[in-house]
Amino acid sequence: MSALTLNHLSCQRGYNLLFDNLSLVVNSGDILRITGTNGSGKTSLLKILAGLNTPEQGDVHLDDYPVQSEEYQQDTIYLGHLSALASELSCLENLKYLTALNQAIDEQALIDALNHLGLQGYEHEYCAKLSAGQKRRVILAMLFVSNAKVWLLDEPFTALDPQGVEIVEKCIEKHAQQGGICLFTTHQDSALKNQKILAL
Repeated sequence: MSALTLNHLSCQRGYNLLFDNLSLVVNSGDILRITGTNGSGKTSLLKILAGLNTPEQGDVHLDDYPVQSEEYQQDTIYLGHLSALASELSCLENLKYLTALNQAIDEQALIDALNHLGLQGYEHEYCAKLSAGQKRRVILAMLFVSNAKVWLLDEPFTALDPQGVEIVEKCIEKHAQQGGICLFTTHQDSALKNQKILAL
C-alpha cells in the first residue's frame, strides 16, 4: 500500500492565490478527479505533485519520500495537456526516448501499447504527420508500459474520440485495481468508477 500525501500546500501565480492550505491523502487504489474553472490551479497542482513547480508553502510525499527524491520521481509519471512529442521522430522513437528516462526499454511492449490504442501500423510514422488525436494516443501509450505507482494526468481525454476515451478509462481503472494511484483533470464527463472529486 502506498499513499501520496499533500501537506498544507499553497500556490500563487502572480498576485493570484490559486489554492491555500490544501491537505489530503490519496491512497493505493484511489482515482482522484481534480475539477475547477480555467485558471483555478488544476495544472499547477499536478505540476507541483510532479516536482516541476514549487509550492509557496507545504510539501508532498509518496510514502516517506519527498517529491524531489529519486524514489518519488521513479514512482511518478506526469503527462501534461500538450503532447510532448518530437515531430521529427516516429511514434516508436518518441516512446523509446520517453520510456528510457525512467525504465528499461522493451520495444515489443511499446509496439503493443501503440496497437492497444489503435495505432497499429503507425509505429514508424513521423509524429509530424499525425492528427491531434493520434498524437494524444501516442503519449497515452506511456501508461500501458509505465511502472509508476502514481499517474498525474492533465486533460488525458483531450482530442480523443469516444473509443479512445473508453480505452484510457479502462487503463486507469486497471491501474487503480492493481493498487496504483491516479490524479487527473478533465473538462469532459468521465465514466470512471469510484472516482473521488477534488474541487479547486
